[in-house]
Order: sequence, then C-alpha cells, then structure tokens
Amino acid sequence: MLAEIITIGDEILIGQIVDTNSAWMAQRLNETGIRVKQISSVSDDRQHILTAFAEARNRADVILITGGLGPTKDDITKKTLAEYFGVGFKLDEGALENVKKIFARYNRPLLDVNIKQAEVPENCEVLPNNNGTAPGMWFNHEGKIYVSMPGVPHEMQYLMQESVIPKLSAAFHLPKVIHQTILTAGEGESFLAERIADIEESLPPEVKLAYLPKLGQVRLRLSGYEDKEGQLAGQIAHYINLIVERVKNVVVTIGDIPIEKAIMDKLEARGETLSVAESCTGGYISHLMTQHPGSSAVFLGGAISYAYELKESMLGVKNETLWQFGAVSEETATEMVEGALLNFKSDYAIAVTGVAGPGGGTAEKPVGTVWIAAASKTNRIVKKFTFGSKRQQNIERAAITAFTLLNTLLTDSSKSGEIV
Repeated sequence: MLAEIITIGDEILIGQIVDTNSAWMAQRLNETGIRVKQISSVSDDRQHILTAFAEARNRADVILITGGLGPTKDDITKKTLAEYFGVGFKLDEGALENVKKIFARYNRPLLDVNIKQAEVPENCEVLPNNNGTAPGMWFNHEGKIYVSMPGVPHEMQYLMQESVIPKLSAAFHLPKVIHQTILTAGEGESFLAERIADIEESLPPEVKLAYLPKLGQVRLRLSGYEDKEGQLAGQIAHYINLIVERVKNVVVTIGDIPIEKAIMDKLEARGETLSVAESCTGGYISHLMTQHPGSSAVFLGGAISYAYELKESMLGVKNETLWQFGAVSEETATEMVEGALLNFKSDYAIAVTGVAGPGGGTAEKPVGTVWIAAASKTNRIVKKFTFGSKRQQNIERAAITAFTLLNTLLTDSSKSGEIV
C-alpha cells in the first residue's frame, strides 16, 4: 500500500511556514504499514493542484491532501477537487451543524462564507472535524483513496487519528511494520558504518539498516515489514544486540527518543539529579530538559551565567581564573561545573562556555570554540571543541555534546577519578 502526501499553500513554498504536517503524517502512515511514496508541495493555483492530483494517482493508492480549505477566496482546494472529480456540491447538514456550534460557542455571527464551508463535493464522505469549521473529506475514486484535510496541524492530526487511520486500517489488510532504533553519540556515521560493516552485510533481505545523522548523533534504525511467520521481530532484536555489543562505547539508548530524554530516563532510574551551568548556550540545555514531562524528577535547574560577575556570584568561579584564563577556558569550565555541583547540590552537573558567534572570536579562540564539562562528585570530563561559524548550530552542537559527555560519565560511573 503506497501513499502520497500533497500539501497546498503558497505560504509553504515561500518559507513563511514550515511543513510539519507531512512529517507527522508520514510517521503515522509508516506505523500503520503504509509506505509513503512521495511528498509534494504545490501553490494555491488551480492547474498546479490538478496536475499534482493526476500525477499522484499514478504513483500511489492513497493520496492525502492538506491545506486550502479555509473560508477565504485563496482557499481553492475544495473547488479544485470537485473539478477534478467532475462533480457539483452538496450541503452537508452534519458539517453545517458543527459550524453553527463553533460560532455559537464563541458568540460570533455566522457569515455566508462560513456556511459555505459545510458545502462539499457530491462524491465525498464527510469526516467530522470537532476542532474546526472545515470538515475532512474522503473520496473513493476509480480504485484510489483521496483524503482532504485542513492544514491547521491540530485539526489535521485529530482527523488522522480519529478517522483516517482507522478507516484505512479497516479498508485494507496492512502489514505490520517493525522499527528498532539505536541512538549513538560522539562518533560519525562513516566510522560507525566501518565498525559494523560485517553485521550490515549479514542482514537478511527483509531487514534494512538506515543511518540517520544529526549534530553529533547518529540513529541506527533497523526496520522491516512483518512476514507471515512472524519471525521479523526476533531477527531485528538479534541484530540490534549484535550492533549494540559492537559499538557500546557510543550507544546512548535503544529507542527513538532525543538524547536528553535518554539521559533523563537514566538518571531517573538511578534516582539521581542534574544541574547545569550555561554560558554560550543561553538556557538551551535547560529548555531541552524541561520540554519533557517528568523532568522535575531529575532536573534541578542551574545558572545562565553570561557575565563574569554571575559566573563568580552564582557558581563561585574565581575572579583570578576569569582574568587569567578567560571565560572560554578549561579552568573556567571546570570551576563552573564544580560550582554547579556544590551550589545546586545535584548528583551530576554539566557546564558550557564558549564563543557562539558570529562575533567575539580571536586568533586563539575562534568562533565555535567551546569548553564543555560534565562532572559528578567523583568523576569529571572537561574537553575543548571547535565547531563552526553558525551561531545556532554552535549552540545546538554544544548542548548535544554536553549530553554526550554526561552519557560517557554515566556509563563510566563505576570508575573514579578524572576522565580527560
């Protein structure tokens, strides 16, 4: 079963908004056992939309469409769908009642353009939208399924979860897809590939290995579609174990979760806590932690100490250290992480100080120079990194690298002494 996703809207093509809908839908479809053949974005132009529909039907069994269902004149998806199928419109009473309820709830007048949102192509099955005025629309046309949904993410997601996925699952016998992911950090994909080359060569045809790199991390994903014998899950588990044993020094966790969540889970399982001392990352590390529910069980907080004075008053960094070695130095990073442990009374701490850029670099400390420390009461890692010239990337790389060092510390927690 193959699917194509079509997003409609000039705002996507000019970069005014980022198309997160396609990624979310592709994940849900994959989990259901439907393979996405192609993702396309087209403008609010009648001919472009008609061409996209015609081309998609030659590639896919299911065509999922988002966008262009609003009440204004630039929203032409519904009209274009009716033209594509060669049908007129009908007023759907259920959709009209939904529109009336929404406007009554907010005590707003119901305009003619809002009533028209309840008009749908004659050949569609209406999918109720309890989160908005534009209904979803399901078409079964010449052996192909077309589904049109609003572009507003929470409306689309509701329709997918409550209507579209259940209807597709009921209409077709879909294979079970199995994914297992190993999250690694601190080693590039080419080095990983070389280390596990013989394991990859031994994979059976039904098991695929993908390398998914991102800012100091590589996810190794094994996947396949379950066979009739039901042996695929066991095969994937076997190869996961082989890979983990081979590259265990860089493995963070088994599972497709962010590195900070993996760190949080490890600390929570051990009943231990974390604090931070951030300078050039400006609170980004704290944000990554606190975006996850339950982070308060592990994350105590910390200091965002940009200025020398705050490094001294909040973390206890010595004045002479700052003036002799500078804020971006091994000595300052060491005193920052030790100050976090002492002042915030956590089991572990990480500290980051560097030159994020684009200005502020020198010949000795160019933009992208970052010192990162991770420490417990008995172990400590302090390392210098030279990233790039892009500020946001430097901030993100510093944060991920800090978690990577902390993961190394947690892995080596049975040892004591300084790790360099």
